[in-house]
Amino acid sequence: MDNHYQLLIIGAGPAGLAAATTASRLGVSCALLDEQPEPGGQIYRSIESVSGQRAQTLGSEYLRGKQLAKAFRDCDAAYFPETQVWSLNNQRQVGILHKEESKIITADQILVASGAMERPVPFPGWTLPGVMQAGAGQILFKSAGMIPDDGVVLAGSGPLLLLLAWQYMHAGVEIKAILDVTPLSNHLLALPKLPKALLAHQYLSKGLAYQKELRRAGVKTKIGVSSLQANGEEYLESVSYNHFSRQQTIETDVLLTHFGVIPHIWLTQSAGCHHIWDKHQQCWRPQHDEWGKTSIDGILVAGDGAGINGARSAEHAGRLAGLQAVYALRVITRQERDEQAVNDRKWMLDDRHIRPFLEAYFAIPDEILATPDNHTIICRCEEVTAGEIRNAVKNGHGDSNQVKFLTRCGMGPCQGRQCANAVAHIVADAGGAPVSDQSHFRGRPPVTPLTLAQLASLSEADTQ
Repeated sequence: MDNHYQLLIIGAGPAGLAAATTASRLGVSCALLDEQPEPGGQIYRSIESVSGQRAQTLGSEYLRGKQLAKAFRDCDAAYFPETQVWSLNNQRQVGILHKEESKIITADQILVASGAMERPVPFPGWTLPGVMQAGAGQILFKSAGMIPDDGVVLAGSGPLLLLLAWQYMHAGVEIKAILDVTPLSNHLLALPKLPKALLAHQYLSKGLAYQKELRRAGVKTKIGVSSLQANGEEYLESVSYNHFSRQQTIETDVLLTHFGVIPHIWLTQSAGCHHIWDKHQQCWRPQHDEWGKTSIDGILVAGDGAGINGARSAEHAGRLAGLQAVYALRVITRQERDEQAVNDRKWMLDDRHIRPFLEAYFAIPDEILATPDNHTIICRCEEVTAGEIRNAVKNGHGDSNQVKFLTRCGMGPCQGRQCANAVAHIVADAGGAPVSDQSHFRGRPPVTPLTLAQLASLSEADTQ
């Protein structure tokens, strides 16, 4: 690994792969870093090694990743898998851990294509063994072919629940129920956005086809569920919920939840990029222009780490960011950049027609995001409850970082990745202010856990 590259790309999902392929073919010295052993990111995880039968079960959208991975393998970009990026600053210095050795490398242009993470939404019992996020279940299926033996309950909101249910059904998993917390009122709110969404009708058609197959297989979907709770002493034993004012319970030892995805912003935060609250996506994201340029010169973002728009859009955004980086390096002219970007700009805009409809349809109610049950643990690392956070606000600490200082919420090994959004919503709810007025936990390196031995492996030159 060199100490410096013209372009450094972080993340080997659709955006990172497309950017690396585009930039390297234009003659730029380019390196792609990723923590996984194979390219593909979360959406195309294990795409190069997955068995044919499992790939077919995962569906045609998953198989699209093969084309991206092959094109990347055929280009000249340097590739460093199993590489952990733990730091990024505004001087374009990147702290990495590669082969158990820490190192600082630099680049003229850096593209952060770190993708998305599932939105953690605490609810009573969510820390019980047997309760996991749906993405974790999908990762186990993609990478190792592991599926629940004794059936599963899926709960939450968002297209991934439907997709995972469809994939599990084809894999022979018993789906005991899909508990959808999406309010029925969302259907009316999303209706005005439907005509524009029809321009991306392929997504709607696919979703309707999944629903039809699931209904035909006898899978029960309950919409408008509230008061979701996981029950058990030492492990999950059942799931209870309220549906049309009736309290119901399902016995299960596996509950997979999903409440949408949010951008993985820890690196752009650490670098000091300006972030904004996106009220439609109900999350923070880095501010950027159509080419992926952030508030810091030489740092770009693309893909779901820049805002949730899906895998196809991430691929186009990656190519646009790659072209912008090559233009910034003066390898091509502005005119050449614009000419080569015409198709991807058009395709990306076409692909995003569906987003306003989906964002309105699957919006999570504020009362769920604000975790009304005061006994629910919010910070799993430090075991801080929603009640303790509300008490901190009551005592005059009206900001997420102030609550962090007082309660240690967000100071554990995950550094707030699993609780930052929930804390902001609870602070906003307790203080009576919109969540957009709340500050996110400050980003500091290392953004992923490092041992002291790994940090100490930095050379003397790196630490000066």
